[in-house]
Amino acid sequence: MPGQVTCPGIALSAHREPVRRRHRQTWVPATRAIPPYVTLAALLALTLTGCAQPENGDTVGAEQSRGTGGPTASDGPVTAGPSASPGGPASVAPSGRTPPPLSSTDLPTLPRPTGPPDNPTDVRRSDLLAGRITRGGTGPCYGLVTDDGREYALHGENMGTWGTGTWVRVTIGPPVSGVDCGPGTRVELRKIEPVG
Repeated sequence: MPGQVTCPGIALSAHREPVRRRHRQTWVPATRAIPPYVTLAALLALTLTGCAQPENGDTVGAEQSRGTGGPTASDGPVTAGPSASPGGPASVAPSGRTPPPLSSTDLPTLPRPTGPPDNPTDVRRSDLLAGRITRGGTGPCYGLVTDDGREYALHGENMGTWGTGTWVRVTIGPPVSGVDCGPGTRVELRKIEPVG
């Protein structure tokens, strides 16, 4: 009947068509949507991990995968007795498997030293120096002071031009007789290269 309620919650008016309302379209932002290939890749990875065998080729039992409740090698041999309950965790090693043997020897250790070493253990090359040029120029004489404050008088032909204050690494040799390049320990300059 017009104007009367025929169904609870729905009122009909006289000879009017129900008004159709447009539905709002809802959408999920692209940042929240998970592409189907990501889900497929994750499912495939989980499946393949479950099918992978352990490194030694043995199968993994339920008690081994849990990591608790199973016997360990330090427990000694385990036998099934009347206290073993059916359906509980297995107390016997699976057939065909033996526990790994324990090492019968101790770990190797170095003996205690009897005294300090006879020679230094951090041997440095005696022909290699590093330091700062104190007397530079075109050569053949240069001055060098190392980090520990030692001063050297270097002599080397055709070694190039080196400015005062330049940090260098030099290879040296015995001094050339009759050459005096100033204060410091006299040495022959065989190779020179900048540091840094």
